[in-house]
Amino acid sequence: MMTAAADTPAFAIVVMGVSGSGKSTVAQALAAHYGFALLDADDFHSVEAKAQMARGEPLTDVQREPWVDTLGQALRQCVTRGKSVVLAFSGLRAAHRARLRASGVPMRFVFLHGTPAVIAARLGARAGHFMPAALLDSQFEALQPPADEPDVVAVDIDAPLETVVARAVAGLEGR
Repeated sequence: MMTAAADTPAFAIVVMGVSGSGKSTVAQALAAHYGFALLDADDFHSVEAKAQMARGEPLTDVQREPWVDTLGQALRQCVTRGKSVVLAFSGLRAAHRARLRASGVPMRFVFLHGTPAVIAARLGARAGHFMPAALLDSQFEALQPPADEPDVVAVDIDAPLETVVARAVAGLEGR
């Protein structure tokens, strides 16, 4: 069982998936459920990276590496202070997930997945985000699904939010 009890070492839950999969929303719900801190990887992008994506230009793996390192440092700071944390993070590439794991923070991943049609509809309905729907194809092209990674719980997002969160909690708690 995942808890924030005083006798349980701090750890991280990383909610991952393509843009529009509901990472931020599910991460918020999990943080509230467990009483953990919340970080959103989007907040760690540089102004230049956000502007590039807003222009419809995807970031390269090389551009993402320092960002992933910064995320690992942020997780480590939380856990070092004894605070468990939930991170909303695309985690599209296996190398980036491995780089995050290399931070030394104990973590589990929740992989939010859905069909391109479901996610495109969600992106079309959202306003005020720097990531345009035009980049969805590049997100799916970059995605290396975590099929053989034992610390990952996969959750289909084609359900109401409460169901998605319940499935994530059940997977994290081994139910």
